[in-house]
Amino acid sequence: MIPEAGHFALTLALLVALVQASVPMIGAHRGNAAWMELARPAALAQFLLIAFAFACLTYAFVTSDFSLLAVVRYSHSAKPLLYKISGVWGNHEGSMLLWVLILSLYGAAVAVFGRNLPPGLRARSLAIQALIAVGFIMFILFTSNPFERMLPPPENGQGLNPLLQDPGLAFHPPFLYLGYVGFSMAFSFAVAALIEGRVDAAWARWVRPWTLAAWIFLTTGIALGSWWAYYELGWGGWWFWDPVENASFMPWLAGTALLHSAVVLEKRDTLKGWTIFLAIVTFALSLLGTFLVRSGVLTSVHAFATDPARGAFILVLLLVVIGGSLALFAWRGPSLASTGVFQPISREGSLLLNNLLLTTAAAAVLLGTLYPLFLDAVGGGKVSVGPPFFNAVFLPLMAPMVASMAVGPLLTWKRGELGPALTRLWVAFAALAAAAVLAWAVVADGPLFALVGMGLAAWLLVGTVVGFAERVRLFRVPFPETLRRIGRVPRAAWGMTLAHGGLAIAIAGMIGAGAWKVESIQVMKPGDTQTMAGFTFTFEGARQVQGPNYSATRGTFTVTRDGRPVVTLHPEKRDYPVERMPTTEAAIHPTFFGDLYVVIGDAQGSEGAFVTRLYFNPLLGWIWGGIVVMVAGGMVSLSDRRHRVGAPKTSRAAAGAGAGAPARA
Repeated sequence: MIPEAGHFALTLALLVALVQASVPMIGAHRGNAAWMELARPAALAQFLLIAFAFACLTYAFVTSDFSLLAVVRYSHSAKPLLYKISGVWGNHEGSMLLWVLILSLYGAAVAVFGRNLPPGLRARSLAIQALIAVGFIMFILFTSNPFERMLPPPENGQGLNPLLQDPGLAFHPPFLYLGYVGFSMAFSFAVAALIEGRVDAAWARWVRPWTLAAWIFLTTGIALGSWWAYYELGWGGWWFWDPVENASFMPWLAGTALLHSAVVLEKRDTLKGWTIFLAIVTFALSLLGTFLVRSGVLTSVHAFATDPARGAFILVLLLVVIGGSLALFAWRGPSLASTGVFQPISREGSLLLNNLLLTTAAAAVLLGTLYPLFLDAVGGGKVSVGPPFFNAVFLPLMAPMVASMAVGPLLTWKRGELGPALTRLWVAFAALAAAAVLAWAVVADGPLFALVGMGLAAWLLVGTVVGFAERVRLFRVPFPETLRRIGRVPRAAWGMTLAHGGLAIAIAGMIGAGAWKVESIQVMKPGDTQTMAGFTFTFEGARQVQGPNYSATRGTFTVTRDGRPVVTLHPEKRDYPVERMPTTEAAIHPTFFGDLYVVIGDAQGSEGAFVTRLYFNPLLGWIWGGIVVMVAGGMVSLSDRRHRVGAPKTSRAAAGAGAGAPARA
C-alpha cells in the first residue's frame, strides 16, 4: 500500500499545483489579496505531498520491494544501503521525482522566507513555479511512473549500474538538481516581473540570493561529477567535454553571467532587459540539459533514458515554457527602460564585458554540443566535436575575461579610468611575468598557452588581493584604521574576493593538469618497474579480493623517488556479477604538486602480467581546492544580510495599497 500512497500523493500534488498556478495568478491580476495569499499554503502543501511520494519510493528501495518495476531494474538486495538510497535517483523515474521535489522545495522556501516580497510578485512567481511543476508532474505520471508495479515480483533485482555505485555519484545528482532547478526561481521572478512590467533594484536584490544559491549548488554538483569521472572512469582526466557534461556547464556559464548582471541592475538600475533575458536563458539551458539526458539523442555514461517518446514530451514542455517566456519578453521587454548610464571604461562596463564573454562561451559550447545532433538528424552523417574544438573556441574567450576580472573591481561606477587601475596592479603584472617564467623554467617544452594560462592565473589571484587591499586602504592609512575597515567590509565583498581567488587557483590546476600531464601505458609483470615524471613504479603483482557485491583484481604498486619510498597504491578492476559489468577503480596519491594515478587493466598471458596505465597529473588537486574556495565565497556572500531572501518589511497600508507593486529595499 505504501507505493499506492506515494502515487496518490503525487497525483494530489498535481491538483494542488494546478490550483497554485491559476488562482494566485488571477488574484494578482484582479488585486484580490485572499486569492494571492493562497499561493503560500499551496506551495507548502505541494512540497509536503511530493516529499511524501519521494519518501515512499525511498522506502521501497531501502526495503528492496521488488513488486515495483523501478526497484527491480535499479536495485538488488546485496547492494550496500548507501547505494540502495542513491538508487532512488540513479534512474530516470526516480531522478524526475527528485527534480519535482527540489522544484517544490524552492517554491516552499519562497513561501516561508519571502514574506516581505510584494504580494503580487510573490503570487505570480509561485504561480509560474507551479506551472513548471504541473508539466513535470504530468510527465512523471503519464510517461515515467516510479510506482509502476511488477507482478508477480521477482526474487531479486537487476542492480544499479556499477559506475553509479560510488559516493561521488550518490551525492552528485542532488547537488546538480539543486542548481539546475534553483535557476527556475530566477526564471519565475523574471516572468512575474515581465507580467507586472516592473524591474528595479529591489527586484534584483530579491533575485540574487536565489540565483546565488543555485550557482553554489550547481558548482558543487559539477565538481562532484568531475571528481567522480576522474577517479572512477580510469581515463586520467577530470573533464572530457562530454555532451552531458556540457549540458550542466552551459547553465553554469549563463548563471554566472546572471549573477554579475543582477549586480549592475541593483547598483545602477540598468541592464534590465538583459538581466531578464539571462534569467530566462539560464533556466532554458537547464531544461535543455534535462532533454538531452532523457531524450535518447545522446549515448553517455551520464544518460538516464533512451525513450524517444519521453524526449518528445520534454521537448514540447521545453518549447512551451521557453517559447512562451521568450514571447512574453519580446512583448514586454522593450518597456523595461533603464535609467542608469555608464561609460565603457567603468565597473559596469567590466561587468558587461564579463557577461558578453560568458554568454558567448555558453553559445559556443551549445553549438559544439548540438551541431553533431542536428547534422545527424538531417542526414548529414555522424561527426564528433571534441576537446580540440572546445579548447580552441573556449579558451580564447576566457583569457580576456580573466584579465578583466582583476581590473573591474578597481574601476569606479559610471565612469572609471583605466590607467590608474592598471598602475595599482603593478604587483599583479609582476606576478604574471614571474609565473610564466617559472612555468617555462620547470617545463621548458610545454605549450605556449600553458605559460599564458599560468600567468593569467597569477594575475587574477594577485589582482584580487590588490583589489581587496585597495578597499581597506592597506598601507595607505594607519594599520588600526585598516583593521577597522576590514571589519566593515560587507560579506558580499568577502565572497567576491574568495570566489575570484578560488577561480584563479582552479585555473592554475586546470592548466597544469591539461598541459603537462605525463602518461605511460604498458604491460607489466610482477617485479617490473617503470619510471615516469621522476617517480619509479614497481608492480608487485595482483590478487583476487571480494567486495560486498563485487569481486575484484587488486594490484599493488610501490612508488619511490630517488630510492626513497613514496606510497603504495592498490588499483582495482572490479566485476559486478549481478549487473555483469566491469569497472575500474584508479589508485590515486595526491600531492601538492600533482597526483600519482595508477590503473590496472586486463590480464595478459599466464605470467601474472597486466596492462597498466600510469599518470602524473600536475597541480590537479588545485582544481578541487580552488572550487572549494569558490563555493565558500558564494556561501559567505549568500550570508550577507543585504542579499538574504526578502526585503525590509512594508507597512500594512503600503502593502494593501499596492499589492502588485514591489517595495523599495
